[in-house]
Amino acid sequence: MKILSVDANVSIKRDLDTGTEMQRDAVDNIIAQVKEQGDKALFSLTKQFDGAQLTDLRVQESEINGAYEQIDETVLEAIREAIDNIRDFHQRQKRQSWLTTKEDGTILGQKITPLDSVGVYVPGGKAAYPSSIMMNVIPAQVAGVKKIIMVSPPQADGSLPAGVLVTAKELGVETVLKVGGAQAIAALAYGTETVPAVDKITGPGNIFVALAKRAVFGHVDIDMIAGPSEIVVLADEKANPRYIAADLLSQAEHDELASAVLVTPSRPLAEQVAREVEKQLATLPRKEIAGASIRDYGVIYVADSIDQAINVVNELAPEHLEILTEEPMTYIGRIRHAGAIFVGPYSSEPVGDYFAGPNHVLPTNGTARFSSPLNVDDFTKKSSIISYSKQALLENGTKITALARLEGLEAHARAIDVRLEDEK
Repeated sequence: MKILSVDANVSIKRDLDTGTEMQRDAVDNIIAQVKEQGDKALFSLTKQFDGAQLTDLRVQESEINGAYEQIDETVLEAIREAIDNIRDFHQRQKRQSWLTTKEDGTILGQKITPLDSVGVYVPGGKAAYPSSIMMNVIPAQVAGVKKIIMVSPPQADGSLPAGVLVTAKELGVETVLKVGGAQAIAALAYGTETVPAVDKITGPGNIFVALAKRAVFGHVDIDMIAGPSEIVVLADEKANPRYIAADLLSQAEHDELASAVLVTPSRPLAEQVAREVEKQLATLPRKEIAGASIRDYGVIYVADSIDQAINVVNELAPEHLEILTEEPMTYIGRIRHAGAIFVGPYSSEPVGDYFAGPNHVLPTNGTARFSSPLNVDDFTKKSSIISYSKQALLENGTKITALARLEGLEAHARAIDVRLEDEK
């Protein structure tokens, strides 16, 4: 890994892939086909892109039963316990509607309503992640969403991975459909004979999925357009270099564009970690991917002090931040920008990815400066409640008309005037 001194240009931001003109045109064409032809387009596109000849998009009960036969009992137990942990964490995020009253009889409040329907996209092939199903479905369920539609691209034989089917069943997802890519996003946005239209689409995918989500945004809501994964480790001389190297590589193996960064005031630690990364990388099954990530986007910043190191972390605003210092809890209050903060030597990033409970759908590419992890609020909407009494309108009416006329909106002012005139 590169070892650099801290300067004013520290960054993990990368240009987000907005696709080539050919890719954008292809996505627009796919969306148009789905809008015009419905299920017919989905069958055709699924054969074209996934090699699967389907006659029904719906997953059958027999397929789910067969999936359970393929899942080891230890894995099933882990899935169930992870679901419990994630649900418990998200239950604590749930907010209630509220009302407040004033002495003049005014009633103000906020009504929180769950979305009617949500579509969850689950990648297929090598990127079939049951953990992502949990992280997208559970907060929607806790919010009170009644209709959750899950879509995922089939394998060439028309099946979905066993882990995906079992996780969906354990979560109680009733509608699982075998369709992926931009065509799945279009179907969720506009509806087909089999795929119900939804109000919001969440879940990760490839560039075609990301471009389709971008294209349908506005007609429906989406979660985010996420960039490649990233981790920053803040460590002092007391940290274990083997732990740090392993954690940096845990993100590097995601993607050649993933970013793995160590920030430390200790040059000896920096050198130890750099050597350890090379040692561990040599035995990784995904060493080609992880190696490219470390080569192009891996860096160790050596700061003059822990204070400067913390400033660097806040400048980077990482998706994942690990604090591996002698007294890690003392620094949490000084971290302003991070999607998720992992504290201490036993809180390795995969603990959060899979099991602890907090959501692993996190802001990337520096957007933790203004964005939050996927949460229950993302699956609700809020309505303001305003009930003015006669007394309140009489006391404040002329102030309201003054502000309306200040903006040149006479009809606004007269809507108040007619009520004031009736009370003279």
